[in-house]
Amino acid sequence: MNRKTANVLLAACIWTVFVWGVAVKNLVVNPHPASFRVVHAILAAVSLAFGAYVGKLGWTARRSLNR
Repeated sequence: MNRKTANVLLAACIWTVFVWGVAVKNLVVNPHPASFRVVHAILAAVSLAFGAYVGKLGWTARRSLNR
């Protein structure tokens, strides 16, 4: 993997965390039915886990390129 690809993966991780962080904040602050909260909490958890994994891939690639 090259440096550009690793940077894209890191940017995707940051974007995912930002977007779902805002969504979770809005989910907590605004009144919604319980079913809406449950579904979106599951979506947020899966998306954040996926974003963390992509970030780990990008970070590992960047570290290996620096050696």
